[in-house]
Amino acid sequence: MVDHVTWSEQQSSTTVSVDGHDLAVAYHEDGSDESTGPPVVFLHGIPTWSFLWRDIVPAVADDRRTIAPDMVGYGHSAMSDDFDRSIRAQETALEALLDDLGIEEVALVAHDIGGGVALRFAAHNPDRVAQLVLSNAVCYDSWPVEFVSTLGLPSTADLERAALEERLDAAFVDGTYGEADPAFVDGMKAPWLTDAGHVSLVRNAVSTNTNHTTEIDYGAITAETLLLWGEDDVMQPYDYAERLATDITDATLEPLSDAYHWVPADRPAAYADHLRAFLAGAQA
Repeated sequence: MVDHVTWSEQQSSTTVSVDGHDLAVAYHEDGSDESTGPPVVFLHGIPTWSFLWRDIVPAVADDRRTIAPDMVGYGHSAMSDDFDRSIRAQETALEALLDDLGIEEVALVAHDIGGGVALRFAAHNPDRVAQLVLSNAVCYDSWPVEFVSTLGLPSTADLERAALEERLDAAFVDGTYGEADPAFVDGMKAPWLTDAGHVSLVRNAVSTNTNHTTEIDYGAITAETLLLWGEDDVMQPYDYAERLATDITDATLEPLSDAYHWVPADRPAAYADHLRAFLAGAQA
């Protein structure tokens, strides 16, 4: 199983323009261009980065080209203190990244605020999204949650590094169903334990904006959709998955038991199996 150092070494980088800012986007790419299906793009949330998908990407890359970017402000993408990190801006960055990579049609697999980005993009670009997988995604008025809101407080920016690490440990250790994998926890924390990362984490948390998901026209989403949801999540509860299943025209709800918010890490084998079957269905 790949660790976060190896994952980082495998990343490529490009530059996208968002609101007049030229921003570096790091992304992990795997799989083959020869697949008959569209590339699969994985979107993480807060306070994670593309390493969230370390167990899932290899299972999909056997059959499809995969792209797992770090959103701007996250991971190894741009972290300067002069640009918007809201999901509106992340949607713009996603579109620019796809255009830069020459990708017209995609399958989107998204978690947490990455789900909000994916929902916006799918509603605004129905011709570009063939399949949509949402896992414990922000939607409607489901966010920001208290943990993320506190990350955006000025007092978080003033924390000593050890205190910040302790807070992140609590999020990833206590937030895992069962015993947390130390490699997962270490990997999730790593980008934030630098001076730039610490400030960027605070800015990312400040940028969470409920209006950016309440304004979505969910009925405009035409992609075949799978709601692959950790059933025991208290941050993005299952009730929201049920609501999405009603409002998105072609949606299937698949609960995963014994899974909290970090569902790709809590149930990686089951998650990968359901995802592969769903993606293959469009190619059958």
